[in-house]
Amino acid sequence: MENEKKKKNSMDEKSAWIIGGTTMIGLGVGFIFLQTNVLIFVASLIIGIGVGLVIAPIIIKNKKD
Repeated sequence: MENEKKKKNSMDEKSAWIIGGTTMIGLGVGFIFLQTNVLIFVASLIIGIGVGLVIAPIIIKNKKD
């Protein structure tokens, strides 16, 4: 039972790191385009979060198998 709890916490932690990392990538790309258009900055943040939310379950599922 405790082993399952550890495994779940580990998966939650990995997904948080993935989502946070892609958000930071989106932030970095957004800063490049910040002088061009503010909407591109906001869009890159949203895209970064979205990519993280899509990639996290895929990576965790592959690690389980």
